[in-house]
Amino acid sequence: MGKITLKSVSKSFGATSVIPRIDLDIADGEFVVFVGPSGCGKSTLLRLIAGLEDTTEGTILIDGRDVTNEAPARRGLAMVFQSYALYPHMSVYNNIAFPLKMAGEDKSAIDKKVKDAARVLNLTNYLERRPGQLSGGQRQRVAIGRAIVRQPKAFLFDEPLSNLDAALRGTMRLEISELHQQLGTTMVYVTHDQVEAMTMADKIVVLNAGKIEQVGSPLELYRSPSNLFVAGFIGSPRMNFIEGAPAAKHGAKTIGIRPEHLAISASSGEWKGTVGVAEHLGADTFVHVHTNGLGTINVRAPGEIGVEHGQAVWLTPDPSKLHRFGADGRAL
Repeated sequence: MGKITLKSVSKSFGATSVIPRIDLDIADGEFVVFVGPSGCGKSTLLRLIAGLEDTTEGTILIDGRDVTNEAPARRGLAMVFQSYALYPHMSVYNNIAFPLKMAGEDKSAIDKKVKDAARVLNLTNYLERRPGQLSGGQRQRVAIGRAIVRQPKAFLFDEPLSNLDAALRGTMRLEISELHQQLGTTMVYVTHDQVEAMTMADKIVVLNAGKIEQVGSPLELYRSPSNLFVAGFIGSPRMNFIEGAPAAKHGAKTIGIRPEHLAISASSGEWKGTVGVAEHLGADTFVHVHTNGLGTINVRAPGEIGVEHGQAVWLTPDPSKLHRFGADGRAL
């Protein structure tokens, strides 16, 4: 079991409040992602759950047991950090086995757990190698293996893919998601990359300045953002925001429309503009259209669209996909 509950949890460093009173439920077996910009408090919140930081106020429960004041080792959690933190002089086998040896487990039990973890992580053929002989992705899998053998109630991941290149990040996203399906263990994952959040999470927790802005499934946040911050943070490319007369026409201070919900035409439409930069990505083309009064609007168009810099175009938003926001920034 790996249910995690936060009740009125807060964290301050001196007079500076970093996490102001958070309530959150993480269900057993759930893959939850904390996402937000740098400095929003997501890593601090993870460290509070792990016991690596003391709570200022509030209660942390794991499977209903109050662990607020318990040492990290007694919480039954395993943490995977951004840095692999492997022992360079040890083999992969011994790196994975290390926490079990420290716990004094039987040699045969250690051997079985290490080999089981290696099989799950496709590391069986690398057990005798040292970390310096592995790729970045393989090293991260060793770090995950070291966590798996502890058979924790939950895994805590603190930006584990930040040190990998783009291709490896994509591969590791799939591997961690597949691992979650195999193990069924609760996973709490911190990232500033909303693409990671959207592709991996059962539930996303969007944080801003230590506060929870919205909690929901990836599609809930994408389709129904609760405010301007979530609307602008979730989705790539980000949502277009428009104020003035077009927004007032819809009874809002601001309207939002995603790039994929705009039609672009050379002949007619609702908003007129001229083509700026067109980013051709193969299947898609992102067209930046400069308009009078509305600013620059980003449009996701089919990859084969033929537009030229300076060309006059018209944009038409899908009225069923418009997002309306009031003066307080909240969705209407």
